[in-house]
Amino acid sequence: MNPAGRLIVVVLFEGVDLLDVTGPPEVFSLARRETEDAAGYEVLLAAATTGPVTTAAGVRVLPDVTFDDLSGRRIDTLLVPGAVEVDGRRRVRALTDPVVVEWVGRLAARTRRVTSVCVGAHVLAAAGLLDGKRATTHWSTARQLADEHPAVEVDADPIFIRDGDVWTGAGISSCLDLSLALVADDLGEAVALRVARQLVMYLKRPSGQSQFSVPLEQVATTRRVEDLRHHIMRHIAEPLTVADLAAHAHVSDRQLTRIFKTELGTTPYAYVESARVEVARQQLESTDATLERVAAACGFGTVDTLVRAFRRRLDTTPTEYRRRFRTVVNTHS
Repeated sequence: MNPAGRLIVVVLFEGVDLLDVTGPPEVFSLARRETEDAAGYEVLLAAATTGPVTTAAGVRVLPDVTFDDLSGRRIDTLLVPGAVEVDGRRRVRALTDPVVVEWVGRLAARTRRVTSVCVGAHVLAAAGLLDGKRATTHWSTARQLADEHPAVEVDADPIFIRDGDVWTGAGISSCLDLSLALVADDLGEAVALRVARQLVMYLKRPSGQSQFSVPLEQVATTRRVEDLRHHIMRHIAEPLTVADLAAHAHVSDRQLTRIFKTELGTTPYAYVESARVEVARQQLESTDATLERVAAACGFGTVDTLVRAFRRRLDTTPTEYRRRFRTVVNTHS
């Protein structure tokens, strides 16, 4: 492909998240620098008009072109950010502008690769671009996306997902991970890693990396569940069976399972495994403990159990995770 054809269009509209807009162009700019402009990326900000667009952060951004100006141009990558509203109970809801949705549908027809950042997936879904595809979005609006667009296979865990020529990203900061993955797809892993170093990122994160850790999951609304969560973290190395947790909460096994499903949207087993993986992640990142010690300290018991949990939760292995994310520089037993 001719590098000069790599036109990247970032969609703008009122209330858009600022980092969704500014993060990806920084990655593509660094890719050009790292390849002495051989990457050929040209980034344009497009909106319905060329008037200033006020982002959710209150910062105004000037579009380079209007959507209509792009009518005759072939687009390499269409990047769609998102916007949300938060009600008085701090509930988050993704917003979609019908005009923007219509234009995204039109532009996508002339685009090699369509991507969304964070809740921008809701715009792609509204335009019919995610039907029959697996996609992700910010964890706080994943249920909304699934409810409003049943034809979309929503997976709230990965930081980004590629399904054919459609890419979707999760949390706001993962726009950098998604953009690095796009660079790697175009120019190879070596260039993407050089860009990651310039961004002072440890490494380009794999798509299977979970977008949230246990503390960011749904907040419990009862003291009993909060007590259970703290109990799990304090006793993470212990068995923590359903019977153990039920006895701690002074409820029956069946009632405990119902409480977890209602309050946290998961089962006691799945929650405990997530908590163990979270603690193991932290140990792999910040210590040089052996996998045997990590498995024991986190309640997995064996390395094999630890590996299986990592594959389920993060689509990687503990060894690969440590190689990518460790922050310690010395190694000893």
